[in-house]
Parts: sequence; C-alpha cells; structure tokens
Amino acid sequence: MLEPLRQGLPPTDPSGVAGSASCALPARYEAVGGARKFTRTTLERWELGERFDDVALVVSELVTNALRHALPADPPREFQDPPVRLHLMRWSSRLVCAVRDPSRESPVAGEAADSAESGRGLFLVECVSDSWGWHPSPAPAGELPSGPLYGKVVWALFRLPEGVKSGQ
Repeated sequence: MLEPLRQGLPPTDPSGVAGSASCALPARYEAVGGARKFTRTTLERWELGERFDDVALVVSELVTNALRHALPADPPREFQDPPVRLHLMRWSSRLVCAVRDPSRESPVAGEAADSAESGRGLFLVECVSDSWGWHPSPAPAGELPSGPLYGKVVWALFRLPEGVKSGQ
C-alpha cells in the first residue's frame, strides 16, 4: 500500500518508522465519529495529540468521501464487511492518513458553489495537509478482488517538526 506514496517524496529511513495503526469502518455515516475517536486515541499514544484537529478534519473528509462516493448502492456479497479501512502511519518526520475503499474511481476535487453545503472536502484536505494523493489498491490479503485492482487508497501527509518524540 505504501510504495506509491513513497514515490516522489524524500527518502524515509526505515529506522524512523515509529508506528502504524489501522481500523475497519462499517458502511454507515456513524463510522466517521468512530474514525475520529480512533485517530484521537492513536495520536495521543504517539504523543501527537496537538495535531488532532488538523488530522481529524482530514480523516473525517476522507472517510466521508469513501462512504458517500466509493461504496456501491447495493454492495455485492463478496465484499467483506466493512469495505472501508483507515490507516494511520507515523515516521519520525511525517504522519500519513490513508483511507482504502472498494471504488476504482479517482477522487475529484470539485468546485462547489458558494451556497453548497458539500463538495469542498478535498479542498479542505489540500489546505490542511502538506500533500495528498491517491493510488489504485490491490486486494488486501485474504479478500477476493473484483478485478485486477480492488479499489483505491486516498492519503494525506502531514510533516512533523524535527525533534518530535516518536511515541509508541
């Protein structure tokens, strides 16, 4: 999952990897609150609680987009519930939030009308994170792919200041 993310970024020293955490999310909008709670707990464990507001905003937008745009109206039975997964990965100098979903469609940052109540999620992700992107995802181990590629991973990267402790 990480190889496309590593392309185009400064090299990451493997000894700098401080942790990773992941959680499966059900196909319900209440999952956004669960993703935020998981993010808070993980960031506090990694001693990055001061980054919660920005990271939680991004996590909320990425998970909402996955639930709103990436799930089929009638999910096929071969989807193992839950089809959306949140990954948080921490290195000594960066933090990555990644959301995997079953859609092969690329995320599109649209332009919302001033009066629109939605449509600005990826714009917010772009403004709050240091970079973001996406890549196709192969089927996770143990799951049956519905084609050559299972879906996609949408990620956002946050650079961490030098000298931040690597909490486990």
